[in-house]
Amino acid sequence: MLAKAPPRPCSDAGGRAPCTRPGLALLAVRRGQGTGVKLVAARPATVVAEAAGERRAVPEPATTAEAKDGERRHVNGSAVAGGNGKLVTSTVGKSTNILWHDCPIGQHERQKLLNQKGCVVWITGLSGSGKSTLACALSRELHTSGHLTYVLDGDNLRHGLNRDLSFKAGDRAENIRRVGEVAKLFADAGLICIACLISPFRSDRNACRSLLPNSTFIEVFLNIPLEVCEARDPKGLYKLARAGKIKGFTGIDDPYEPPSDCEIVIQCKDGNCPSPKSMADQVISYLEANGFLQD
Repeated sequence: MLAKAPPRPCSDAGGRAPCTRPGLALLAVRRGQGTGVKLVAARPATVVAEAAGERRAVPEPATTAEAKDGERRHVNGSAVAGGNGKLVTSTVGKSTNILWHDCPIGQHERQKLLNQKGCVVWITGLSGSGKSTLACALSRELHTSGHLTYVLDGDNLRHGLNRDLSFKAGDRAENIRRVGEVAKLFADAGLICIACLISPFRSDRNACRSLLPNSTFIEVFLNIPLEVCEARDPKGLYKLARAGKIKGFTGIDDPYEPPSDCEIVIQCKDGNCPSPKSMADQVISYLEANGFLQD
């Protein structure tokens, strides 16, 4: 019989590939009255279960290739030795002796279950431009039509995940990086992740875009004039910035870099700003046209 190892938590690298890590298959081989247990290297095309002479074929993951004896290859950043199937840990950033673990259930399977395509809708714009308003309206409309979403709101995340970060330049960049990594995980889970943050610099937004497969990062620019945002001033921050009580405030004494090539631009027309629902409908139209809301 094939003795199964207990399940281990893992993920599949943002859905870019199905399970690709060969490992060791634990086989219980029955011989006569006794049972012997041995470890054998899992083969790319099949795993042979020798139970009373039975052979069971297991489909090979599409991107797995067999390594030659003594050869090492890299899968998701972890080195895998050939021949004996020995796994070699790797170093990523400041993390040492780590190993990527793949699962048989990947993004494709989760998206099929949810009947939607995972993606990140990244809403950027000045403070007061309506990012959180749009995020909530979009989430509500999608939920009503049977689609699973999650909103990552910049202020909300600073209550927990990013509570240790200030508004200094380095911490703001780290804030965006963390949100980008979390958004990638939600998209990999098959959700429509809606992130709403000022995220004032193109380089930080582009770094988040690079984390996701092509076309699954949807940048939405709320191109609302500064004077409109300042007139709204929902948190009273512009008033404090003008009074010099807040330093480095985006749009006042700190720059905002508009997207140069985003997927969606929402702006006022003839002095009138669109309603939350009309903004949400504009984003939903894009999602429908590009196959994210599958039937």
